[in-house]
Amino acid sequence: MTDEQPPIGVLDTLRATPTTVRYLLGGVLVNQLGAFVQTFLVLYLTHRGMSDGTAGFALGAYSLGTVFGTVLGGEITHRLGSRTAILVAMVGSAPLVAVLPLLARPGLLAPLLIAVALAGLFAQAYRPAASVLLSDLMPERHQVMAFSMMRIALNTGAALAPLIAAAVILFDWDLLFWLDGATTLVYALLAYWLLPRHAVPESAPQEPAERRATGRAAYAAMLRDRAYLAYLAAVMLGTVAYVQSSISLPLEIVHDHYPTWLYSAVLTASSLVLITCELKITAYITRIPTYLAVGVGHLVNSIGLAAYGLAVHSGAFVLFGAVLAVSGLMIAGPSMFAHPATFPGESKARYLATMQAAAGLASAVGPLFGVWAWTHLHAGFWVLMAVVNGLAGVLAVLGIRHRAQRTAAPQELAEETA
Repeated sequence: MTDEQPPIGVLDTLRATPTTVRYLLGGVLVNQLGAFVQTFLVLYLTHRGMSDGTAGFALGAYSLGTVFGTVLGGEITHRLGSRTAILVAMVGSAPLVAVLPLLARPGLLAPLLIAVALAGLFAQAYRPAASVLLSDLMPERHQVMAFSMMRIALNTGAALAPLIAAAVILFDWDLLFWLDGATTLVYALLAYWLLPRHAVPESAPQEPAERRATGRAAYAAMLRDRAYLAYLAAVMLGTVAYVQSSISLPLEIVHDHYPTWLYSAVLTASSLVLITCELKITAYITRIPTYLAVGVGHLVNSIGLAAYGLAVHSGAFVLFGAVLAVSGLMIAGPSMFAHPATFPGESKARYLATMQAAAGLASAVGPLFGVWAWTHLHAGFWVLMAVVNGLAGVLAVLGIRHRAQRTAAPQELAEETA
């Protein structure tokens, strides 16, 4: 949104939210409530007698599938529309997830890895479509708030899913994956019945050769766009720093001889703050320039990461750092998440997909880098992560500010010549 737009509040956005967007966000929440594969795959495979290395390899295959899945989802969205892309992703994901218990046994490693990789591919292919649909249906001045609502739906599902899983596991581990497949099918049904086939007027049909040329031109434009490349680099570096709160922070807590409940307290506090406060904070940050909100958010987040390095002195620094880290996410996250949606409609799906693919790749690499670096640096590791996140903030500010200036220039010229 532009800096000249009037202030908006949470209630303003809720009133402006179309019913279809409510259905979309509800489907995202339902799907996320049953998204157990990535979180519990390693535990499940080791429970079934597979080695730690095999389980880790399977998780890597899933993560790799998610990276390609977002790109594929962007292409399907561009060519066939958002609703079709969501249906393809969910209908493809459900049976692959449900069949994993049948493949989790000795002698079926190759089929298991293929199924896991494809499950990751289909599971994430819906993300660009959901983001495009959200952007197309919400009024322009509510875009950042809308993406904040999607983040809340995702984070609420991610916070509640482990609690659901803990209860399901008491009955049967296999039921976990069958429930995952079932919630995926529920999302597919919701999308089929409740989402529009075309959120915006259809463009004139293109010949296949024109589609291929348009696709090449779109990706070539991304590679030439230094501002967008800076933004993508910011997404990757910021994600690498972000995942350390769930990868390296538990190692820090154990190393400093704190009880395990401290990490549970961190997760609970972070989730509560994020779910209850993000919309209100977003209402404030939409009143300042987007690049400023992104810069301040990364700064606050970096201070929180640096505070983890003081955990050796007191466990209070862990909670203090967690609150600052999640506060930084709430300040910067909605604008970062919504930025690709500011590109023209004919290329929006691809820009959203590349952003999500960059985040997915960083999520896959971040744990490996984090564990290696933490074992060598310990407390100094958190200073490094604060610097990495700070660099992400600088790149994000440069990329987003340059994009805003470039977009505003033609509008100012048109006003002068009118």
